[in-house]
Amino acid sequence: MIRTALLSDTALPELVGHLPPWPGQELGPVFVRSGPVGGEPALFVHGLGGSSNNWTDLVALLEGRLAAEAMDLPGFGRSAPPREGYRLGAHVRAVVQRIEARGDGPVHLFGNSLGGAVSTLVAAKRPDLVRTLTLVSPALPSLRPRRGSDPRLPLLLLPGLETLARRQLASVPPEQRARAVVQLCWADPSRLSPERLAEAVEEVRRRSGLGHDAEAFTRSLRGLVGSYLARGPRAMWRQAGRVAAPTLLVWGAQDRLVDVSLAPRAARTFPDARLLVLDDVGHVAQMERPDLVARAFLGLLEEGPGVQGGPWESVDRRPPLP
Repeated sequence: MIRTALLSDTALPELVGHLPPWPGQELGPVFVRSGPVGGEPALFVHGLGGSSNNWTDLVALLEGRLAAEAMDLPGFGRSAPPREGYRLGAHVRAVVQRIEARGDGPVHLFGNSLGGAVSTLVAAKRPDLVRTLTLVSPALPSLRPRRGSDPRLPLLLLPGLETLARRQLASVPPEQRARAVVQLCWADPSRLSPERLAEAVEEVRRRSGLGHDAEAFTRSLRGLVGSYLARGPRAMWRQAGRVAAPTLLVWGAQDRLVDVSLAPRAARTFPDARLLVLDDVGHVAQMERPDLVARAFLGLLEEGPGVQGGPWESVDRRPPLP
């Protein structure tokens, strides 16, 4: 049986005008943006090719409820490239280290796309660090190509063709690349404000000047797809079945990157899951409809003490051994 997510009717803060990205700083090996203080600790993890900027509006809508941090995974955004490479496990360790470094207890963990896969493994391996889990179009295993995706992306998985594909992508002007990403990730690109588009263009331009930009994308993509081949207890679907935290799954019905047909399987696999599928929304629901994602998360919190603080800390949340 699939459990449908509840949307809270709690009044949300009004997003007036353009909200710039939250201020940030290097904290250890990663760059971290901090939202308004107050509320329970939360950490937000972006998708492949994204950054901590992807969570700006959602964090604003949850002001007063969460003490939010949004991190740039190693090699992305403003984080330096990692020493241990771009395997999925390396990204998992970076998130675990950030939560541990905060020192304020388990967090409400949010992840989109690649960040959703990373967050799933964090919640499965370290249940003591995760209070709730919110996944927006998580990149769970599926090797079936998506119609409408960039046909050059599979070339990045092949060492012999990697350089050619990267050169083709790098030859596209920053504004054109940013617009192409929006067309790919949003169901309705007209919802993106001119200011957000300008930020995206500037981010592409800045990243293009870094020596590790293409490597971070390519190696992380390979690491993600490589993880799909794991079998036995290490398989990601098996790991998802071990997640003890209450889980909110959000999918856009028009997602061109992570097929919405995976949503029912995910809702049946995570032991304590509820599912929200949004019509006319693409791969980044937290950007395209942050209001609905915020209401679904607040609905998760309103379910009772098993989700929020208090009795939560006394519950044995260790997953069963495989």
